[in-house]
Amino acid sequence: IYDANDEAQLGELKTLGELTQIAWKHDVQVMIEGPGHVPMHMIKENMDLQLEQCHEAPFYTLGPLTTDIAPGYDHITSGIGAATIGWYGTAMLCYVTPKEHLGLPNKQDVKEGIITYKLAAHAADLAKGHPGSQIRDNALSKARYEFRWDDQFNIGLDPDKAREFHDETLPKESAKVAHFCSMCGPHFCSMKITQDVRDYAAQLGVAESEALQKGMEVKAVEFVKSGAEIYRKV
Repeated sequence: IYDANDEAQLGELKTLGELTQIAWKHDVQVMIEGPGHVPMHMIKENMDLQLEQCHEAPFYTLGPLTTDIAPGYDHITSGIGAATIGWYGTAMLCYVTPKEHLGLPNKQDVKEGIITYKLAAHAADLAKGHPGSQIRDNALSKARYEFRWDDQFNIGLDPDKAREFHDETLPKESAKVAHFCSMCGPHFCSMKITQDVRDYAAQLGVAESEALQKGMEVKAVEFVKSGAEIYRKV
């Protein structure tokens, strides 16, 4: 991070641009390797200079890492930079594993790195407004609202991990059709409450906003009758 976008790095970028033109004169394809460590506020400058100095030759980056303080988590520090520079226009993202700077990655490290970079690339596609990029997000949101747990797991990038996390606290098969998870429980799930409001409005034959207003008025009366105390002694 200390020497990000310094004179030496930007001088290298200029030289790469000169070499690119020489290669193109001989019909040689070129891809430019970007920097590895750049704080977030310098990423756009780096991308803009690459497009200018290297004549819009394809740019690929390993991240970049946005901080140096997290050995063992550099798939995350670089994933942040990858999403950012992907948004600004880099052509390809080269994944980084948790073992970066520490050792040779194993199969699990590679899996974590690839998933992280799939997320970064997808986040960049969303930010750029690529047609169709939000379809998967919308599908997962709908499955979440409808409590289709297996669909939530399977639509996600890592179904095994999602299922494992869910089953740590709700392991029974019946939990796969439950209208809550262990985060908010059965009484405070916002999506279940929204469904209940819609059902209530349908029963009354009124608009959802009207049902919400009526419900608030009823609860306000209950609150006043109970003493209007925000905090209750237990």
